[in-house]
Amino acid sequence: MAKILVVDDSETLRDQLKEVLEKQGHQVIQGHDGVNGLEVLKANPDTSLIICDVNMPNMNGLTMCGKVKDDSSINKIPIFMLTTESDEALMAQGKGVGVIAWITKPFVEAKLLGAVNKILSMKK
Repeated sequence: MAKILVVDDSETLRDQLKEVLEKQGHQVIQGHDGVNGLEVLKANPDTSLIICDVNMPNMNGLTMCGKVKDDSSINKIPIFMLTTESDEALMAQGKGVGVIAWITKPFVEAKLLGAVNKILSMKK
């Protein structure tokens, strides 16, 4: 299936997402903040999707997404925000840096998988 990068400072959430996504046959790689997420992404340019949190130490998710958008080697990878944030201004900022989907935590597994499958099917 797809290689998906999950970037979140919560190890518990990363592990939960990994379990959910691997049950669907996806390969999951992980980053613990925006800085580490970019490093992992650059080492895995064949990544099909990024699932990212907004609030993280060292580099937040929106800054990371902006750096992805500015890097021609990885800027075609779709970005999906999974966060506690639901502020319209943040969502607009996310859209401006290439975020194509936004789901708030706690997530419903079926809704998350539906969004992941929709985004991945658009890449084909």
